[in-house]
Amino acid sequence: MLIVDILAAAGEAAPQNKFGFWEAMEQGGAVAWFTFITLAIMSFGSFYILFTKWFEQAKVMRQYRDVRASFWKANSLKEGATKLDKNSAWRQIVDDGIMADEQASKMTDSTEAHDWLHGSLARSEATINARLAGGLPFLATVGATAPFVGLFGTVVGIYRALINIGLAGSASIDKVAGPVGEALIMTALGLLVAVPAVLAYNYLQSRNKRIAEMLTGFSTDVLANISSRGAVRPTYQVPGAKPATATKPAATTAAKPAAATTTTTTTKS
Repeated sequence: MLIVDILAAAGEAAPQNKFGFWEAMEQGGAVAWFTFITLAIMSFGSFYILFTKWFEQAKVMRQYRDVRASFWKANSLKEGATKLDKNSAWRQIVDDGIMADEQASKMTDSTEAHDWLHGSLARSEATINARLAGGLPFLATVGATAPFVGLFGTVVGIYRALINIGLAGSASIDKVAGPVGEALIMTALGLLVAVPAVLAYNYLQSRNKRIAEMLTGFSTDVLANISSRGAVRPTYQVPGAKPATATKPAATTAAKPAAATTTTTTTKS
């Protein structure tokens, strides 16, 4: 019993922290909790978009390597399309190109038919880019507004601190520590949510630009293949393979003409 009494007395004598995170949130009331929940939703949405878009982009890039390896080895676009995933962006461009070619063949003006084919592939490419860019506006919005949401909680916390100072008649630390701590917490949360969102937006946007360049190149190759009736197809260098070097023709040595010898004859007198 003596040991239990000593431990209980030590626990009662130990100072308790009344200015922690949860204590500051409880003192902040509904406004603090509303700000905290709003920032938490923004943060969850930002990381969800970051991971889902990253996996989607990685899938498109991986499929592009398959396109370079096997698609153009097929005898025709229809045969090559069967080697691609049905829901892939590259299969969509090929299918749209084949469909546009069938419709363009019904047009009497060859120039208009070519413009129709080119426009159809460009429209398909734009649709894929728009789908890949989905969710990025949310990241941009979070990166731009999260600091101001945190600033709203900061202003409310400072306002509560000033009210406590006015009611107490003095700026004692026990009166202002809670509201000021709440204000600083909201500022930190706003920055903690905004910075990852901005970094994620720039990272995903740069990867989308790389994919857009791949789509443009592939769409151009498909257009050239259709316009030439399969005669034009790109050739890709296999990774790790050494380019073929042109063999130099064997050096031929031209036979030099024999030096003319002059003989001098002397006549005796």
